[in-house]
Amino acid sequence: MFLAWVWQEIRMTIASLPVRAAPRCGAGFTLIELLVVIAIIAILAGMLLPALGRAKARAQVAMCQNNEHQLALSLIFYANDNRGVFPPRTGQNRWPTQLQPGYGDVKILLCPNDPTNRARRVISSTVAKPMAPDSAPRSFIINGWNDYFQEVLHLPFSSIGGKSISESAITKPTETIVFGEKAAGSEHFYMDCFEGQGNDVDQIERARHLSGGKQSKVGYSNYAFADGSSRLVKRGRLLYPLNLWLVTDYWRANRIFSK
Repeated sequence: MFLAWVWQEIRMTIASLPVRAAPRCGAGFTLIELLVVIAIIAILAGMLLPALGRAKARAQVAMCQNNEHQLALSLIFYANDNRGVFPPRTGQNRWPTQLQPGYGDVKILLCPNDPTNRARRVISSTVAKPMAPDSAPRSFIINGWNDYFQEVLHLPFSSIGGKSISESAITKPTETIVFGEKAAGSEHFYMDCFEGQGNDVDQIERARHLSGGKQSKVGYSNYAFADGSSRLVKRGRLLYPLNLWLVTDYWRANRIFSK
């Protein structure tokens, strides 16, 4: 309807122009005709660019979501091959290396909307051989299972190196996060809620998509869950009314943040 109205206005404007003799061969546009064309282009650009921006943002969300889905599946494949146990926590050959047989290309480790993705393109153009998974640019962080180690295995945070969790210990797989989007620039591999003020507060990007950025009060980020699914979670629904990173009922309900 709007375009029809614009076209009608343009036709009326042209019709109101004074009739002139037929121009000589090779004569150009008049100034008014040129301005009309420019106005049409400006209107169309103003209508199309926001739509293209939204389409690009949605495509980035979908690609990021698919990458996390692949990581979640590789975690399940690993457990299937290792008696139902997830990869142990290590200081080298960490989960990106341990899970690589399941996801393959290290490009899976990146979200296209992560600023780190620009650094990947620079690195890729200067490195001849494939990059080691632990050293590759990475947007995602794996659950460190701190509450399970403390509440169930009675291990202090300082003693969880080399430990792992069994797939069966996660009683709410559709609502328990295994992978999330880490804050841009963070070097953390494991989301440790009992480290410092908690990595679920200071190392997680909770509004990477469809928002105004990290400081935004709205927005979403992608998360992969223990059942192999991945989906957007709204910023305010990640840590409240339940903390979706945690496994035990006690900590899920008591380590919560409304902001």
